[in-house]
Amino acid sequence: MYLQREKLVDSLKNYGVIKSDLVEKAMKAVPREEFLPEEVKSQAYFDHPLPIGEGQTISAPHMVAIIAEKLDLQKGMKILEIGTGFGYNAAVIAEIVGEDGHVFSIDRIDSLAEIAIDNLKRTGYDKNVTVIIGDGTLGLPSETPFARIYVTAGAPKIPETLKEQLEIEGKLIIPVGTTNYNQELIMIEKIDEDQFKSKSLGGVAFVPLIGEHGW
Repeated sequence: MYLQREKLVDSLKNYGVIKSDLVEKAMKAVPREEFLPEEVKSQAYFDHPLPIGEGQTISAPHMVAIIAEKLDLQKGMKILEIGTGFGYNAAVIAEIVGEDGHVFSIDRIDSLAEIAIDNLKRTGYDKNVTVIIGDGTLGLPSETPFARIYVTAGAPKIPETLKEQLEIEGKLIIPVGTTNYNQELIMIEKIDEDQFKSKSLGGVAFVPLIGEHGW
């Protein structure tokens, strides 16, 4: 399936979605088909979301690329992901931050997290991705601060818990809006302990963020 993967990534680059070499190389390296249920593997390199069970989806490749680009990732960064799914997004981010970086990923659904752990282990990304089962809206205080945090589900508002767990000059990307797949992708930059800069990255459609500081 590598040729299909390469064709999709080249297409995203031609459309200006992928801009950096790091994101291009990562998306060409990570086999999306290995992070999908058997029945939809054949659609791995169609640019749209796919169902993974439990009412959840894997994001479209263009959305994974957009988030990776906007996070402005660098080697060695410590990252927090909210919403593991089957582990594909975490693998792409892990590929970018490299062996010296680490991705901590939280999912509230045990069955999905367990599959993600298996997928990451099988593809070799378990070395710098740690999957935790829990309420992602609480973040992961034991590992703070994070250079980057991103959320793959739509929240009613930005959880203060996540803003607090960013390092200074850190970035948070999160969809904010309603539960009916109608949100705005917001990027927050932490200027200092009490100051944040906010920017809209456009309209998106994600499953609802469930948790104490979600829906």
